[in-house]
Amino acid sequence: MPKKDSSKSLYDIAKIKNSKKKWEEELLNPTLKKSPERDWKFTTISGMPIERLYTPEDIEDIDFTNDVGFPAVYPYTRGIHATMYRGRLWTMRQFSGFGTAEETNQRYKYLLKQGQTGLSVAFDLPTLMGRDSDDPLAIGEVGKCGVAIASLKDMETLFDGIPMDKITTSMTINAPAAILLAFYIAVAEKQGADIKKISGTIQNDILKEYIAQKEWIFPPTPSMRIITDIFAFCSQHVPCWNTISISGYHIREAGSTAVQELAFTLYDGIEYVRAAVKTGLDVDEFAPRLSFFFNAHNDFFEELAKYRAARRIWARQMKEVFKAKDERSWLLRFHTQTAGCSLMSQQPYNNVIRTTIQALAAVLGGTQSLHTNSLDETYALPTEEAVTIALRTQQIIAYESGVINTIDPLGGSYFVESLTANMEKAALDYFNKIDSIGGMVPAIERGFPQKEIADAAYQYQKAVEKKEKIIVGVNQFVQDHKPIPYLYIAEEIQQKQLKRIKELRASRSDKEVSKTLAVMKKAAQDGSNLMPFILDAVKSYATIGELCNTLKEVFGEWQEPQII
Repeated sequence: MPKKDSSKSLYDIAKIKNSKKKWEEELLNPTLKKSPERDWKFTTISGMPIERLYTPEDIEDIDFTNDVGFPAVYPYTRGIHATMYRGRLWTMRQFSGFGTAEETNQRYKYLLKQGQTGLSVAFDLPTLMGRDSDDPLAIGEVGKCGVAIASLKDMETLFDGIPMDKITTSMTINAPAAILLAFYIAVAEKQGADIKKISGTIQNDILKEYIAQKEWIFPPTPSMRIITDIFAFCSQHVPCWNTISISGYHIREAGSTAVQELAFTLYDGIEYVRAAVKTGLDVDEFAPRLSFFFNAHNDFFEELAKYRAARRIWARQMKEVFKAKDERSWLLRFHTQTAGCSLMSQQPYNNVIRTTIQALAAVLGGTQSLHTNSLDETYALPTEEAVTIALRTQQIIAYESGVINTIDPLGGSYFVESLTANMEKAALDYFNKIDSIGGMVPAIERGFPQKEIADAAYQYQKAVEKKEKIIVGVNQFVQDHKPIPYLYIAEEIQQKQLKRIKELRASRSDKEVSKTLAVMKKAAQDGSNLMPFILDAVKSYATIGELCNTLKEVFGEWQEPQII
């Protein structure tokens, strides 16, 4: 980065350096001699050292025109929109789903009445793994960590009475993302919506699954093919849909540092762009619909610096490396969720404060949408009361705190600008390491990001156990607390869902299901874009398990290599 070279600027920096030296000699050093035990050495969660004081000399290498600039101006460090929240608030999108489609449908209607501005679907484990609710491996998990969706019939019930052309929906689904998107499109068509206008997001980020969350089905190569098929299909038929939400959230939840979350997430994005371009897609054909998903953890300044650095890195990669010409391709649009791994079962009402601080960091960092976790999520899925408090947290920040009144209010802070630059540099160092391995897929196959995250999680836990890292109510300020009420998913839920699948199979045309699955299998074998064939099979009421099992016959299943 070029240095400012005006004599006045150099003179001013010299004056600051002399003033800082005088401050250290006259005030700091005498104070340290009196109470050295109080002057701790602080670092961010990522381990970057934090100075006692920041001054203009700490940012003298930053070119404010080219590195920081203005909102809506490349490289977008200060935000992707010219008016940011003065023009439009972030989407308040509470992640929700439990039990059956009927129960979750009622929760969605409740949340929309409370002022939520977008839906976010949490699926149960069998759905996430591409298995039907009556699969032997699904027993005991149906509806427990999200809503059970096995067929188009379930999706019709999930969105009953909810106009899909007037609401945006985010679906946290990865390995079977193409199937759930097909369910959604089919329901929208049944409602009479124009699918060229429906809007939302599928997570669809399989690389992150191999790295962190471990909910995969197929090996990396066919999985990447399915993702690029979705890019191509949606660019033509569902152009307002965000075809992927490249996710750092689960990387962070697995124990990564903020720097690792930033680096691995953005590099995953680069890998998806490379794969799509390799198939012949023009980068500007699909890149404007790429989106990202980040965690908001406890280190307030590190988190908001992470978001600012992310925008800058992505813009430069898209413009300078991939030569995208459409400015929309340069924009890093992202959703944020507060850190589930930071929530504690001890003194659970402390989680409200943690979530508030994390949400504020996301807002000050310029997020486009936000989910705030509920205080009871270490026990179970949120109760109605807990999720309302979480939503009100966002609304109070938006309407009462005043932080939306100006764009990037911490921009120009010596500390924030220095930390943003350091985050960028540390992330690019990881880029170089992954490049030397040959890219993210070879890195995953060698276990590189997995080991980096495991090592970071181990170091963090050691710091907690040694009380080098204080967790209020856990290793300091401990006290007894009363149990709180939580949401219980009754075992009858599974029986209801098994009955629904049995009735579905009795009422549909098995001949039509077999025909559409066979055509889809042939498309998987010959390399055709799979999305139209998945959509046809979905409309015949083939189940998610039947669809995935058919694709497994062609692609096989992924077995994670041993990581040493």
